[in-house]
Amino acid sequence: MTRKIAFLGTGLMGAPMVRRLLGAGFDLTVWNRDPAKAEALRADGAKVAATAVDAVKDAEIVFTMLSDGKAVGTVLFEAGVAAALKPGAIVIDTSSIAPPTAREHAQKLAARGITHIDSPVSGGTVGAEAGTLALMAGGDGPTIESLADVFVALGRVTHVGPSGAGQVCKLANQQIVAITIGAVAEAMMLVEAGGADRGKFRDAIRGGFAESRILELHGKRMVDRTFQPGGPSRLQLKDLDAVASMAESLSLRLPLTEEVRGEFHAFVADGHGETDHSGLLIHLEKINHRQREENR
Repeated sequence: MTRKIAFLGTGLMGAPMVRRLLGAGFDLTVWNRDPAKAEALRADGAKVAATAVDAVKDAEIVFTMLSDGKAVGTVLFEAGVAAALKPGAIVIDTSSIAPPTAREHAQKLAARGITHIDSPVSGGTVGAEAGTLALMAGGDGPTIESLADVFVALGRVTHVGPSGAGQVCKLANQQIVAITIGAVAEAMMLVEAGGADRGKFRDAIRGGFAESRILELHGKRMVDRTFQPGGPSRLQLKDLDAVASMAESLSLRLPLTEEVRGEFHAFVADGHGETDHSGLLIHLEKINHRQREENR
């Protein structure tokens, strides 16, 4: 492999993605705001850069996996990454950010002769580690096709449309994830209140119409009550806020999304921003406990 890749952001998702690329034989330089998280990848074969600009020197491809659109914009345009890239370089933003922000980044980079692909991912840390992520890529189709050997190390890529379309599809994905987590959590409470066993319930409906990755993975977390992220609830809320903004701009009313967004907002406000989003169960249990107390 001769492609030189820089990877900016080596947290919960970025680190296993880096390991997949290293395992495929790519030359990789990494950077993270917390140097210790980047340094941990040296043993896997990554080169570690002190700054984001140092990481992208001579890079043909730059991945970003950062917390939000502001963080991506700061690294690209304020920290000097875009200015340090050579014309012809490709930036693949796998962060989950608002579609208008992704399109703005694409326009700014295009003015410098740099191609931008917005390619957020779904599959969580399990998918990142296994190389089975779903990558939703927005941007130039031929460019995305030319990156097949890179994407295949991470999972399955689908070209979903022009710039920003990847982020639109990721937001729709997050709607489904959030609403399904809420549905599974409420079902778990109903089952237990009705005298059945939560774990046996989950086993019983596996393979039926209610089967899903949410039931498989997050349902197990709810049964075992293990809520370390995973996917932090503050990021789930960030995505639902972006859905709400997009829906307003398109004059759409999304009542199920609005309801679950409100519950995630309360959950995060109650100090659970870093709790896995499957931990919404805790919040719903608390509401029901309070209701029972009030009715006594």
